[in-house]
Parts: sequence; C-alpha cells; structure tokens
Amino acid sequence: MDAGTITTPAVLILLGPPGAGKGTQARMLEEDFGLVQLSTGDLLRAAVAQGTEAGLRAKAVMESGGLVSDEIVLAILKDRMAEPDTVRGVILDGFPRTAGQAEALDTLLAASGQKIDAAVSMEVDDGAMVARVAGRYTCAGCGEGYHDEFKQPAHAGTCDKCGGTAFKRRADDNAETAGARLQAYHAQTAPLISYYAGRGVLQKVDAMASIAEIRTALTAIVGGLA
Repeated sequence: MDAGTITTPAVLILLGPPGAGKGTQARMLEEDFGLVQLSTGDLLRAAVAQGTEAGLRAKAVMESGGLVSDEIVLAILKDRMAEPDTVRGVILDGFPRTAGQAEALDTLLAASGQKIDAAVSMEVDDGAMVARVAGRYTCAGCGEGYHDEFKQPAHAGTCDKCGGTAFKRRADDNAETAGARLQAYHAQTAPLISYYAGRGVLQKVDAMASIAEIRTALTAIVGGLA
C-alpha cells in the first residue's frame, strides 16, 4: 500500500526514549498518511481549556496537586478519538506507559471495534542518545525540532517550517538529566515491549539511523496495516 491510502482507522504507538525522534517521525506520518498525533499532555491541556466533562475532572485533580488517573486520561482520549480528523487513524504519544494502561487502552479500543495495529519500538544506543538529546532545540513559534549536529535549519537562524527566528532549548536537555531519563524509560517500557510482542504487534526500528531511513522504515510499517 502506498503512503496516504489507509482505508480504515489505524492506531499506532511509538515507543522510544527522549531524543529518539518520535516527534519528528510522528509529524512525517501525519503528512504522509493523514494520521493525527495525540500527545497525552496536549490532550489534557486541551480538555481542561475546553471544559469537557473529563477535562473538568482532570482540572480538579491537577489543581489539588494530584496525578490524573488512567480513567480520566482514557476518557479524554476516547473523546478526542471520536473527532472527525482522526478518521485516518492516530499516533499515540505518551500513553500507555505501563502494561496496566495498555490493557485498559485495549479495552477502550475494543468497545469501538478498534485495536492497536502496531507498537513501534524505536531502538537506541544509550550513549549516543545522551549526546543527541543534549544538542536538540525547537522553534519557539511552531515547535519544529532541530539539532546542533543532525538537523539544522536550511537557513541559519530561521525555522524551515514557519519562518520564525526565535528558538529555545529545554532546561533538562543536558547529559546528566538525559542519562537519568533513559534509565527511567527502559525501566518503564520493558513491560510494554513484552506486552505488545506477546500480542504480535511489536515492530522494531533502528532509531540511530538517519531521519530519512527511519521515515522509510515507518512508512513500510504503516503502509502494511491496511
């Protein structure tokens, strides 16, 4: 199947540590296949701003300093996946993070006749990943991602996507913090990799390859879902 010809909604999960390129590749999949990237954090903020039932519940928890429950996150995700722009499918970002959340997500999807079509583990070399994370920055205007070594704007100081000239770096994008985040990722994600491997939907991609090579690999995976 060629890019852009998905005929039934696809549900894709990208698993990978910070700096693996999930955001970059998700945006490309949006362009190539019409999928919609759904970030848990963005969904929560949008639901709160819109004042939806689930958003109001999340707001109350957040204002009290608590952690938003899986039940609320799933309710917000369900609402978002029912919107018209997700008809081609979605890329889930930041959820699930545990095997328990994965099971709950399977139940939610089954209720609407859907399922996880592919869980892609973006495989990395930890040492190289620390260096990759430490060099990244984003456009302050549109959020397009760049890197000191691997992906600089075509014209220095100007965003390729929106033409903005302001850029920013995350305060925690440094070697020490990146190493700690990698350790946490491996501890959290190992059960998920086993979970989706057991269901026959796990795919692995070499995330240390070039952006173009990773894009080709993901295109082949998504293109084979129909």
